[in-house]
Amino acid sequence: MTNILIIAGKEIQEGMRNRWVLAMTVLLAALALTLSFLGSAPTGHVGVNQLDIVIVSLSSLTIFLVPLIALLLSHDAIVGEMERGTMLLLLSYPLARRQVIFGKFLGHIAILSFATLCGYGAAAAALALTGSAVAASSWWAFASMVGSSILLGAVFIAIGYLMSVSVSERSTAGGIAIGIWLFFVMLYDMALLGTLVAMQGHGIPAGLLDVLLLINPTDAYRLLNLSSGGAGALSGMSGVAANATLTPALLLSALGLWTLVPLTLATLRFSRREL
Repeated sequence: MTNILIIAGKEIQEGMRNRWVLAMTVLLAALALTLSFLGSAPTGHVGVNQLDIVIVSLSSLTIFLVPLIALLLSHDAIVGEMERGTMLLLLSYPLARRQVIFGKFLGHIAILSFATLCGYGAAAAALALTGSAVAASSWWAFASMVGSSILLGAVFIAIGYLMSVSVSERSTAGGIAIGIWLFFVMLYDMALLGTLVAMQGHGIPAGLLDVLLLINPTDAYRLLNLSSGGAGALSGMSGVAANATLTPALLLSALGLWTLVPLTLATLRFSRREL
């Protein structure tokens, strides 16, 4: 465990040295504050349901931005160090390769968590300073959104590691990372929507819809945060949730599995790879 923490600390220090932490925090905070203040425009003032508007806005932002940040953090975590020759130096110490993977994962999760908590926390703090009355359930939904946003980032960090140990050049890893982001964030949902339209309202079995939604971690995240309560009414996702039978526990389990499987495969592949 000590070795894992040492590797994690190394990744955090490199992130701070490369201004990754600062850049992500400022970016998320700026966008979160912008969306929060724009969210009050339709009502003309910050009302009781304003936090639900913030949750919808930030959840939509998360789906596009957090996977991209996570892939940028992780896509060259292994292949980049191999190209620079620092991986050989790192493994000259008494470290198991799985400890390298887990340490990097912990460090990158810490970086992403700090940026997300500070960035999205700025939006919550700005709303609290206005003195608006917000229900406890809305604050709980906001906290759940922040936690699941970090979990979504963990999914794509793990996917980035699997990709990083499977290629031999950083440029290849970068191209694949963009392709993965486009597929999960844009192309998959466009294809799913096209399929639903092509069926001309006949609908698809609920069980099949559940599987199709769980195949994409961003859809699992979207359903988790935008399908119930005030956020569900504002986002229009309540209709989709009504046709699916996915519970929050199942959606969280799916995101956890989406993290565990790629991370395990990356660890196994890295342990067998020749440097």
